[in-house]
Amino acid sequence: MADITRRFGLHHLCAVPTAHIRHLRRGRVAHDGAGLAFRFRPLTAAISEVPVDDRELAMLFHARTSDFQDLTVQATLTYRITDPATAATRVDFGIDPGTGSWRAAPLDQLATLLTETAQQHALGLLARTPLATALADGVRTVRERMADGLTNEPRIAETGLAVIAVRVVALRPEPEVERALRTPARELVQQEADRATFERRAVAVEHERGIAENELANRIELARREEQLLAQQGANRRLQAKEEAAADRVATEAEAQRRTRLTAAEAQAARELGDARAAAEAAWLAAHQQADPAVLRALALMRLAEHLPRIDSVTLTPDVLTGLLARLGTPATPGTPGAQR
Repeated sequence: MADITRRFGLHHLCAVPTAHIRHLRRGRVAHDGAGLAFRFRPLTAAISEVPVDDRELAMLFHARTSDFQDLTVQATLTYRITDPATAATRVDFGIDPGTGSWRAAPLDQLATLLTETAQQHALGLLARTPLATALADGVRTVRERMADGLTNEPRIAETGLAVIAVRVVALRPEPEVERALRTPARELVQQEADRATFERRAVAVEHERGIAENELANRIELARREEQLLAQQGANRRLQAKEEAAADRVATEAEAQRRTRLTAAEAQAARELGDARAAAEAAWLAAHQQADPAVLRALALMRLAEHLPRIDSVTLTPDVLTGLLARLGTPATPGTPGAQR
């Protein structure tokens, strides 16, 4: 919208760069261009403001396919007014000299024109297309058909319009039909998901089986090695027992030999000792045979005294003393036992 101010009985208009201003004064063109700024008298001026920037137009309409199914088409048009002078003569873009706002609704008229033209071509195409085909490849075909129809529409060109781009956002059936169409795909996806789940489970079971087999093989190998270990330990114990028995036998034989030699040595020593004692006894006897009987008696008394118990005190009574003295005083008769002693 143009900016209009008042000063000294005149009005001043200042337009934006994207607005084309066409100023007629008494039926003649006084100003014609984009982004103008000028003074004018409102009583003699007729001003039109035509936007020349790109405009977006959203459309949402219903269509029916060849198999009598409803479709909702959502699209967007981008258009531009390429001939503002022509558009100003075909559509009312006049503004109020006092406020600068449009007297009518020119953009709504253009939107109606573009929407109805685009719908006409889209409806004609979808009416000859089945629902499945429209959903599979309808976005591209509908966009191309709408773009071609709008480009070749003579009224649009005569109005000074140009369609820059056409975008079809979506083609959607009724909710019930959409759910029915989604069911096979969902079932297929579910089947694929179930198959993937079963495959994962099968792989997991296979892995678990492999792990169990490995554990069993490890246990078997461990048992086999334990058996080998026990056998080796038994062989080692048998060998140790044999070695110990051999060592004991060797030790026993050595001890027996030692004892035999010791016994022989002891016997030899005993024989030699006996011989020495016998020789000593013989010499002793020979010496006694040659000795005087008084000497022998003295020796016998000495030997007897060595083996007698110790006598601390001796009590001699008169009777004993008298008998001893009598016996000592009686001479020994040769041939009696006392004489021989």
